[in-house]
Amino acid sequence: MGIHERPPVHCAGQAIHQLKMKAISITILISGILLAGCNNASQPVASGNNSAVPQRSEKTETVIAHTTENQTAPSENSAVRSAAKTKWTQSGDPIDTKEMDADIAKAESFVRSKPNDAEAKKSLSEAYYKRAVALTDARQYASALGDYRRTLKYDPDNAQARNWVEQIVSIYDSMGRESPPEGQEPPPLPFKPEKK
Repeated sequence: MGIHERPPVHCAGQAIHQLKMKAISITILISGILLAGCNNASQPVASGNNSAVPQRSEKTETVIAHTTENQTAPSENSAVRSAAKTKWTQSGDPIDTKEMDADIAKAESFVRSKPNDAEAKKSLSEAYYKRAVALTDARQYASALGDYRRTLKYDPDNAQARNWVEQIVSIYDSMGRESPPEGQEPPPLPFKPEKK
């Protein structure tokens, strides 16, 4: 090592974050491969009686809104219309996002009351990022993608959110699947508390 060279500085938090991102990437990739294999399974073949081969049924899933941003007032049958608007389904483990949803709603109202306030935008960005991380930990990657994108809308300099968006999109690409376009990400899975 020369006189003007410094030894590399390693941040333990950054190393842990990178390891966590690699582990999640591998998990997403393996899940995608398994899902792709299941989707490509052979269809049942009809016997010689000329009956029709049963087709897979595509069920429409109920969609529950997880943000008030860019939404109109709910009306009758709005859940059915919302489900028909998006083709993106959700996977992973359901988690209770009630507190994070409340934090987001509070921050959104703060931004609406002070749209040019940097502190209000930062608060909303942090609320979205907090829920995105929780959704990522619960393997709800498509929903997390939406929250990471919303984080960047209010804090374009958030490098961690940008890294997660790039990573999730690249995993979709590596699986040969289209990632949800911005604004079409599914909401978090509904959480049903255990009955005691």
